[in-house]
Formats: sequence, structure tokens, C-alpha cells
Amino acid sequence: MFLEANDQVDVKERLVLKPVGRNDSDDISRFSDGLCNGGGEEVLIPPLNFAVVDRGIYRSGFPTTNNIGFLETLKLRSIVYLCPEPYPNEMLEYVRSVGIRIFQFGIDGSKESLMSIPNDSIMGALRVLLDIRNHPVLIHCKRGKHRTGCLVGCFRKLQSWCLTAVFEEYMRFAGMKTRISDLRFIEAFDVSCMTECVLGIIYRYHGGCGSQARRLSYSGDLS
Repeated sequence: MFLEANDQVDVKERLVLKPVGRNDSDDISRFSDGLCNGGGEEVLIPPLNFAVVDRGIYRSGFPTTNNIGFLETLKLRSIVYLCPEPYPNEMLEYVRSVGIRIFQFGIDGSKESLMSIPNDSIMGALRVLLDIRNHPVLIHCKRGKHRTGCLVGCFRKLQSWCLTAVFEEYMRFAGMKTRISDLRFIEAFDVSCMTECVLGIIYRYHGGCGSQARRLSYSGDLS
């Protein structure tokens, strides 16, 4: 179930991003319909810590209204929201207007992940990710580091990644704020508890860019 590099959505090709190290005032002005540069082109800004997890699955920090133009390019069907707080009204209005479904699994942001992350929440979120009827789907918490990292780490275990690779991916996003308790949670997570869900799905292969990437899909009619 590894996503090969050639099969990842190359979102950057569709973006006009602000040059690194420059201020918004250099060549970007704010309009009622989004951000535009001096030439009138829309500037698409990804959320903090945005990345592709797998085909149809993305991760990030909390998106804001500045990221709406970028989110529209993803054509999201669902959001897996890992914070306990209510979704902000300005973003809630947007997701409702375009028919995006929010799956909220309120996980406390405590550093003691072994105590604060219930298995039921992770299992519920994994079920959403495994059902391609929810794709494209965005996973996010506040910063896209710890809670999102734990969920993605457990997803990688379902994909049979070795723990070394799982931990390296987690630390790439958490950086200096890596939590040992998160790594212990991921290591202790028992993927066999997802057996019933996994038995209800089959593997399908989809060609792309001259190669094939394995993904999960339900065997039922998805039309």
C-alpha cells in the first residue's frame, strides 16, 4: 500500500506561491475573493505542514480562510478533524457550502499521548481513511504534528511500514517537538484491532505515470 512518488499529486505545479522570505506587502494584495499578486493572479497557499499521505489522503495543520483557494484544488469530500474544539465558524461556513463532510474525533492535545489518545478515536478515524468513498480526505489537527502524526503513523502500520520509516515520517513533521509518548503510542497500537474493517475491503491496483500503486477500496458498489 505504498504510494509511489510518480503517483503523488504534484500540487505545486498548479500553484502560484509567495516567494520565500518576502513580505505580503511586496507584491500581494488582499481582495474579497482571496489573495492576488501584483499581476492579478490568485495565490494559492497550502495549510501549515501540508503533505500528501497517499492517493486521495492529505495531512496538514489547521486550514484558514487564506487556504481556501488551495483546498478547492484538492476537491475534498471529507475532513478528519482531530481536535475537541468546535470548528471555527468562518471555515465551517466554507466546508458546508461546498459539501465537505467533517468527521471529528476530539483528541486532547496533551503531551501524554499514551493517556490522552483513545484507541476508539484512532480506529474510527482509520475507518474513514480506509473508505475511499470519503476521498479525497484531509487529516488535520492544530499544527499537523502530533495528533495528525499519530494517526498517520497508525495508518502506516496498517500499510505494513517498518517502525523506523514510521518514526522518521513522524519526526519529519514534529521536528524538535517530537514527543516520545507519541512514538510509544504508535508502536503500541495494535493493528489487529482493525481486522474486521480490513476484511471488508479489497486491494485494487490503479495505473498512473507508467507504474502501479496499491490502494484500499471497498468491494461494494461505490457509484
